[in-house]
Amino acid sequence: MSYCARFSLLLVIALLGACASAPPPPAPRVAKQQPIIYPTDFAPAADDVLFRALGLVGTPYRWGGNTPDAGFDCSGLIGFVYRDAAHIALPRTTRDLVGMRAPQVDKASLQSGDLVFFATEGSQVSHAGIYVGEGRFVHAPATGGTVRLDYLNNPYWARTYRDAKRVLQPEHIARNP
Repeated sequence: MSYCARFSLLLVIALLGACASAPPPPAPRVAKQQPIIYPTDFAPAADDVLFRALGLVGTPYRWGGNTPDAGFDCSGLIGFVYRDAAHIALPRTTRDLVGMRAPQVDKASLQSGDLVFFATEGSQVSHAGIYVGEGRFVHAPATGGTVRLDYLNNPYWARTYRDAKRVLQPEHIARNP
């Protein structure tokens, strides 16, 4: 047998031997991991309320107003934002808002979307806004003004602050104090 023939035969045997060898062990099976769900401290309804309220800053004040086109008074602003962003119908007047059956919230525990109430005309609650976080709230304060963002610790608002209510259920609350 010639050298070339022997080499070819050995090559064929080697190749056939490789095919007959045991396959490599399978890769270890890793149990399929469940996706990690990180707890979040916000929910779409609270975010929607927050962004809708902030988006109305600059809208003209109008006593009795409850739409962006007509303008807003404080309770009209709140009603519009909750109806539009969270599909929640709220009472129309500030008096009815403060009297509605909703959990009261301590000022130190305010969360985005909570309603804040002020007594700007004596001891009775007469004004309201939507808390947006970081000590700020959106409201429609007065004739000739516009919807604006103010700080709760502003001396005027701190002095007239009276109460807060939580409209959104706990699973919908944004946590950004």
